[in-house]
Amino acid sequence: MRSPDLCTGIEDFVHIDEEVKTFGIHIAFTVSWAEESVPISGYPFEDDVNRLVEFVKSNFTLENLKNHRVVRAYRDFFWRLGIDPTKTRPASEALVRRALRNQFPRINTVVDAGNIASVYTFIPIGIYDLDKALLPLRIKLSRGSEVFKPIGGREEVLGKGVPILVDSKGTVMHIYPHRDSVETCVTDSTKRIITIAAGVPGVEKELVVKAVQIVVELLKKVGWRSCTEIVYKY
Repeated sequence: MRSPDLCTGIEDFVHIDEEVKTFGIHIAFTVSWAEESVPISGYPFEDDVNRLVEFVKSNFTLENLKNHRVVRAYRDFFWRLGIDPTKTRPASEALVRRALRNQFPRINTVVDAGNIASVYTFIPIGIYDLDKALLPLRIKLSRGSEVFKPIGGREEVLGKGVPILVDSKGTVMHIYPHRDSVETCVTDSTKRIITIAAGVPGVEKELVVKAVQIVVELLKKVGWRSCTEIVYKY
């Protein structure tokens, strides 16, 4: 589908299990699509990236970044999961650090839009190819033995009690809120996506929704269309 029909029933596209809600997880999401003539390769956001880097350098340093309230919230969440955030950085913090070093990544149109929005808001954003994932999606706790194939890493078997995003086929798409799977990642042939902003305790709803809004606005500039609704769930 390449039309607003893709938005029908969007509220039910992602479910959060009750046992996961005890972690304080909350999300915002929407669906976007491109017509066949709209390319995804290339880097159309160079002006946006330049403004982003200027903004980051004007407001943050590597030394004071850890004291930002949103960075602190994700670091605290990582500690709760048993992850040392000084060794494995929250995705949004890692991107800000790269911007401070003039190393902001350029991947493709869609991924770059997500990364820009993530830096402005400090909210981790996952964008997934809907032609590789079967709706509805579900955020749940791993039971153990699930196989995860991370982008840029080796296949691994998950332990028990890890918050994960899975599709209706059981594909582990994401380890919340910091690692995505190569199985549902965006590529140069992607035409339909779901954008999910990952909130944690201490981060307000408005900021999580804003992260998705920024992605929608950026993609609109290059010919993508999105559902009018951004769904928020907690």
